[in-house]
Amino acid sequence: MKRGIVAGLAALLMAADLIAAAPPAGAGCQYGGPVISKCDGPVQPDGTWQRCVAVPHLILNGASSFLVPDGHCDVMGPDQPPPELGFADPPTHID
Repeated sequence: MKRGIVAGLAALLMAADLIAAAPPAGAGCQYGGPVISKCDGPVQPDGTWQRCVAVPHLILNGASSFLVPDGHCDVMGPDQPPPELGFADPPTHID
């Protein structure tokens, strides 16, 4: 019984070590500043990636107005038309 528990615990620790040592997925995000979030998807074989930006949008509702996130995604990378101002900052992939 004790050997089974020890073996199970050892297998669990080895699996956790493999997960911790895995390389990142190649996507990253930035939070704060003039936007809520700015996240890049993985780089595709042609060098492009998708960037999604969420900005706060004010909903006026009398005395109980509130902010909701408003998202927009666009393709970035070499040979792509320049996106709208602020969307392309930074102009490189976020890691």
